[in-house]
Amino acid sequence: MPAQRHAAHAAAFRVLPLLVPSAMLLLWWSASATGMVAAYLLPSPGDVLAALHGYVLGPADGSPYRGRFAGDVTASLFRVGCGFALAVAAGLPLGVASGRLPLLRRAVAPAIDGLRAVPGICWLPLVLVWFGIGLRATVFLVALAAFFPVYLNTAAGTAGVPPVLVRAGAMLGLSPAGIFLRVVMPAAMPHIRTGLRLGLGLGFAYLVLGELTGVPDGVGAMVMDARLAGRVDMIMAGILILSALGVLCDALLAQVLRLAFKSARLP
Repeated sequence: MPAQRHAAHAAAFRVLPLLVPSAMLLLWWSASATGMVAAYLLPSPGDVLAALHGYVLGPADGSPYRGRFAGDVTASLFRVGCGFALAVAAGLPLGVASGRLPLLRRAVAPAIDGLRAVPGICWLPLVLVWFGIGLRATVFLVALAAFFPVYLNTAAGTAGVPPVLVRAGAMLGLSPAGIFLRVVMPAAMPHIRTGLRLGLGLGFAYLVLGELTGVPDGVGAMVMDARLAGRVDMIMAGILILSALGVLCDALLAQVLRLAFKSARLP
């Protein structure tokens, strides 16, 4: 009986993540099949799947969308990767320093909080003036969005390390570098991991904002082209692709952290 209960619980645990997406898909199908929402506003799942299939697998045959998938995804991933790398390079060390040095945290807090309160759409005109339309503008927006959660969570995690752990490490003969690597970073890792994941998610959101400005490629650019053409099915296909890319990149980030840090392997 215990083995059967364990198997049942394991099966339920595997099925559980599918419940909400299945319910949303059923609601979507019901709304389109019954005519509750007009087809030009909410295409059926079949229509969106057909548009997605043509975009991903269809050959270039004169359609503005067919044959663009590989180039669009590559361009979007490169932009979000560059922006996220810049955010981590700036936010992680500054967050660690701010968390361990209260005077530094107090000095930078007003500027960080003030900049964080500015909506991304307000940065867009200035970014276009500074960088124009293209890679640099999108990378800047992604880096700006991802920086704040990376910095804030890293600072909170390193500041919240119990002093008794630091003292215990010193009593065991650890050097300051050893205390940092073997005490502070493992204790702060849950916050750091959360900040990196939040930053990556916001990076995808600002990626689309940057690609809506008129860049020639990218999934966000495809969505903008579809909006201008009135292709709601392609817009929804683009949303599904961005969702899948976000999930895959989040899983990749989690795997990299697990391989790099033992403390990141904890649930």
